[in-house]
Amino acid sequence: MRVALLGCGVVGAEVVRLLHEQAEDLTARIGAPLEIVGIAVRRPARDRGGLPVPDNIYTTDPLGLVKRDDVDIVIEVVGGIEPARTWLVEALRSGKSVVTANKALLAEDGATLHAAAADGGADLYYEAAVAGAIPLLRPLRESLHGDRITRVTGIVNGTTNFILSKMCTTGAGFSEALDEATALGYAEADPTADVEGFDAAAKAAILASLAFHTRVTAADVYREGITEVTAADVASAAAMGCVVKLLCIADRTADGGVTARVHPAMIPTSHPLASVGDAFNAVFVEAEAAGQLMFYGRGAGGAPTASAVLGDVVAVARNRISGTVSRGESSYADLRVQPMGEVVTRYHISLDVADKAGVLAAVAGVFAKHSVSISTVKQSGRGNDAVLVVVTHAATDAALAATVAELRGMDMVREVASVMRVES
Repeated sequence: MRVALLGCGVVGAEVVRLLHEQAEDLTARIGAPLEIVGIAVRRPARDRGGLPVPDNIYTTDPLGLVKRDDVDIVIEVVGGIEPARTWLVEALRSGKSVVTANKALLAEDGATLHAAAADGGADLYYEAAVAGAIPLLRPLRESLHGDRITRVTGIVNGTTNFILSKMCTTGAGFSEALDEATALGYAEADPTADVEGFDAAAKAAILASLAFHTRVTAADVYREGITEVTAADVASAAAMGCVVKLLCIADRTADGGVTARVHPAMIPTSHPLASVGDAFNAVFVEAEAAGQLMFYGRGAGGAPTASAVLGDVVAVARNRISGTVSRGESSYADLRVQPMGEVVTRYHISLDVADKAGVLAAVAGVFAKHSVSISTVKQSGRGNDAVLVVVTHAATDAALAATVAELRGMDMVREVASVMRVES
């Protein structure tokens, strides 16, 4: 089985090393040896730590490499939308199997890749696109196909989980925790994709598509990052017996639709995801027959991601030897993706209020006006430190937004200090 590798950064280099170190075992598992026949890179002369491949294997022409007749499998670990889409469409339409870790491309235009795979009679595998080494996507699209998945809740970004875990355990603010994450190499120099939820939103789209047999794109996913989460929010969560996590949530709605969203939320410390700390990932799957399933492990990094890539390579190589192709995209359900305004959840709202009689009644009146039922209210502090904390029963996002907008215009409310969803 002849392999073309597109990209040789942290993940690509680990793929090369593992292919070399485990060559004998991989050959036994597949029934044929794997041979890297080309590696597409931008800078061929760059020092790659003595990878066990000859110098003449590198090329700066990825499209030319993909088009070669002696290539059976294309591995793509470059990322981004273009030119990766062009390369992979070319590979798939010409009948070459593709293994990719490109979550952004799959979330934005997975339909095009699946269509190209169908046209070329080729395999498209992408286990490494979500949660690194954790075996997750294949169970969703194969092992659980005899069941009906109702909800997927996950921590799928290690950077944000590290930051929120530090804020929880040390009392640090967001900026301090981000600085530590950067110093330890968990956060990129530009952490926007992680802390603003773009990375997790792409993964949410992929998970929702697989779980509910419906095309869900990144544009369908409601996204909210963690930059506004404060030490006070984390402390408030602790007082309620909760922790704050950036959650990726996809679920079926009562009217037969689906939701896909990424946002920080308070979850009870009794929830299986609450104890997931540091830069680890975990995904909690709920299905009608199987019940509750938990997938946990390292969700990023060169070696874990390369492990998922090679698992896919073994699968597609076996298929090629046997002359078979796995089942392609399953989007038969075509369920409606519910906009965030219709999503029903609970909320924790912290208000800085005037220290005078009638504040509680006035605030409660605003909630009642917008049909947002109150679960608990706690009033504390005096003078300029007067605070009102309201936890609601389930309400739509639109109703809560209207409530908060009116609260901001009230004379008795100095500031709406924070609004955070509460998930059970």
